[in-house]
Amino acid sequence: MLEIAERDILNSLKQDNPWWDAGFEHPFVEFTRTRAYFARFCELSLNWDVRRSVILMGPRRVGKTVMLRQLVAHAIADGMEPSCILFASIDTPLYSGMPLTRLLDLFEKQTGHDAKSRRLVIFDEIQYLKDWEVHLKVLTDRYPNTRFIASGSAAAALRLKSYESGAGRFTDFLLPPLTFAEFLDFLGLEDDLISPEPSGQTLRYRVRDITRLNGAFIDYLNFGGYPEAVLNPEIQRNVGRYLGRDIIDKVLLRDLPSLYGIQDVPELNRLFTTIAYHSGQEISLDGLAQSSGVAKNTIAKYLEYLEAAFLIVRVRRVDDSGRTFQRMRHFKAYLTNPSMRAALFSPLNDGDEAMGPMAETAIFSQWFHSEAMGDLYYARWKSGRQTREVDLVKLNPANMRPAWAYEVKWSDRFVDRPEELEGLVEFAQKNWDSSMPVGATTKTVTRETRVAGITIKHFPCASHCYQIGRNVIEGRPA
Repeated sequence: MLEIAERDILNSLKQDNPWWDAGFEHPFVEFTRTRAYFARFCELSLNWDVRRSVILMGPRRVGKTVMLRQLVAHAIADGMEPSCILFASIDTPLYSGMPLTRLLDLFEKQTGHDAKSRRLVIFDEIQYLKDWEVHLKVLTDRYPNTRFIASGSAAAALRLKSYESGAGRFTDFLLPPLTFAEFLDFLGLEDDLISPEPSGQTLRYRVRDITRLNGAFIDYLNFGGYPEAVLNPEIQRNVGRYLGRDIIDKVLLRDLPSLYGIQDVPELNRLFTTIAYHSGQEISLDGLAQSSGVAKNTIAKYLEYLEAAFLIVRVRRVDDSGRTFQRMRHFKAYLTNPSMRAALFSPLNDGDEAMGPMAETAIFSQWFHSEAMGDLYYARWKSGRQTREVDLVKLNPANMRPAWAYEVKWSDRFVDRPEELEGLVEFAQKNWDSSMPVGATTKTVTRETRVAGITIKHFPCASHCYQIGRNVIEGRPA
């Protein structure tokens, strides 16, 4: 078999690592803006007290490679010798099938640094190397003073291999799509539209202009999950072309089939498209099997794959008493970012029927960033001949009792007709506790109403979405 010349590999490495040149002043960074998660990522990646490699994972186009470049710039600014930093993108054709040890040997040969000194080694798109987790585990043990950072867009592959082989040696760091708070910050709108108001542990916010905030919220639903789209008007004008194909198609047509050996890719694609169109609606495996003609076991696997790839998240159901079910026969499936719906179908406008479900999807997508996501449910039960539902219920993990409950609405009508929130009122009565907040979002109005002895707090959906994202990012209760 013909081998690639060593000088060609070294030339490629030098191009990816321009800071090795003594005359180079600053590492190249595509965006000067950093994600809200950057400081936390830097602290974890440059922690020399713990011998662990960091696995940066997340969906496509959320800014992982940019954040890695910014990490290099931060390390150099913090005093690290540039010759002790390696950045290698494993999807480079010249590196195809090359062991990580080979790249490390060439790195040492080219820069002549002390391999026992502190080093930062970054392998981007590592899922393109077969058995990467075995290679990385060996290197992590062999070089205690080297911090290895691996990343990739195939979140499903990274998560699977990291869990199976990296126990005790790898630490996962998930970079999700932009929160609504990050979106406003990227556009320079946050200070214009929001002002903070301290209130105990939880920081509350006052909206300066709800009309402008709602306009920005609709933009967020359409393209706000991805930094590149937020900063590029051309992508915003054609979300389907630039984001749909790159983010969704590559995962469905390449990442998942290659990882799990899926044969019927169109079948998987149809399932995801159906879920995306009906994001936030209740699903049952029996119903999906009957409507699609696909076996329940196959559908169950597909759902696991889509969730592992960070395309959807499933939310479990509780009854009117807040009790969970042993088997997840019914559940809701949400897109992890509402922008994917616009990429698949068409952008949303204020009066569209899908605004309600996508607003609900956006609210849930802020919680995806929080460890509290595992405590979130929806409630659905039979009340006589009627079916009642509450969109969002949080259970207290200590006693598994409802901590709060609210409905997500993109309308002000329920402020004047709170009695129409029948499911919310019935659920609150059944689980009444004077300390349990009960609420419903609106489009523009902030107010309290009282129905059948239950106080309902009404608050604008967009401001609530912002508050969750901002408080979660900064580690405060949402």
